[in-house]
Amino acid sequence: MSANLGDLLEGLRALIVNWPNLIMMAVGGLLIYLAIAKETEPVLLLPIGIGAVIGNLPLSAMVDPDEVGNLLYVIRVAGLDNELFPLLIFIGVGAMMDFRPLLAQPLFALLGAAGQFGIFGTLLAAILLGFEMNQAASIGIIGAIDGPTSIYVASTLAPELLAIISVVAYSYMSLVPIIQPPIMRLLTTREERMTHMEYTPRPVSSLVVVAFPVIVTIAIGILVPRAAPLIAALMIGNLLKESGVVQRLVHASENEIINVTTLFLGLVVGSLMTAESFLRWDTLMILVLGLFAFGLDTVAGLLFGKVLYVLSGKRINPLIGAAGISAFPMAGRIVQRVAQEEDFSNFVLMHAMAANTAGQLGSVIAGGVLLTLVLPMVGG
Repeated sequence: MSANLGDLLEGLRALIVNWPNLIMMAVGGLLIYLAIAKETEPVLLLPIGIGAVIGNLPLSAMVDPDEVGNLLYVIRVAGLDNELFPLLIFIGVGAMMDFRPLLAQPLFALLGAAGQFGIFGTLLAAILLGFEMNQAASIGIIGAIDGPTSIYVASTLAPELLAIISVVAYSYMSLVPIIQPPIMRLLTTREERMTHMEYTPRPVSSLVVVAFPVIVTIAIGILVPRAAPLIAALMIGNLLKESGVVQRLVHASENEIINVTTLFLGLVVGSLMTAESFLRWDTLMILVLGLFAFGLDTVAGLLFGKVLYVLSGKRINPLIGAAGISAFPMAGRIVQRVAQEEDFSNFVLMHAMAANTAGQLGSVIAGGVLLTLVLPMVGG
């Protein structure tokens, strides 16, 4: 009894001494509240919130590598330190993707490229604010609006910023329905948003959709080798789906594998949200830069969409430029929703999905480019 009381007093004393941890536990509680009460991306925010609470418990054996019950430490070493979790998630994402709209309308690949502008614009802004090149590149990749890519790049270039970059990337992913629509309405006119687009694409053969993931993997592996692991994982999942002969593997990839990996990844990322690493001035700057990157991506995509609107004789709805980011399939659905606000009969979803899948590929390539350019500078 006295031993238990002693442990309790020691735990309370440690909690008082490390009072900043209470702030981060409250942040974790806020994420849990948003996930449950507001249903804000619960699959992501609930595990992150739980991990944040556990990771800031004083004297917790779940995060201490010297303790037997170091659950979160074991998971981190097994899946995050070696970059396994982002790759597994990408297999699941690939199994859910359909590249037919993009293959039928390759012009919209340009919108996927435009949607990555925020990555490099934010990199420059971070350098101007005093961040090192490797840190600036890791912050810039938040503009991909792609959690796995952000984690993959940050864990390689700036592991000390991995927790904050992961949380910011996933948080802004969950805020796509809130952040994008006001920018879309601001930069487009009602006439532009009401533009109808007929969906009469060229037929895409089964041979093409099966060959596409193989060709892309080879091409990216040669041109941007640093992006090869991510693009290969994405295309493995897509090839499983398009082959039509391994439905059990497709089901496992888009359900059990991605769900279990997301759970473990969220718990580990949350456990890294310690007071020591988060309650700093740099954290606030990264939050602002992440929002800047997101906004810049959306603006660049919309502006390029307006260019296509003019060049096409007002036949391309510029809203689809906002889908050029990597938040698949959320961004495409948001474009459809905003278009239907002006005219319920306006159906641009398939065009937006073409830009959205291009944005997914673009973000992976952009991450590989950053790794290729920055790693030699920092001795990697």
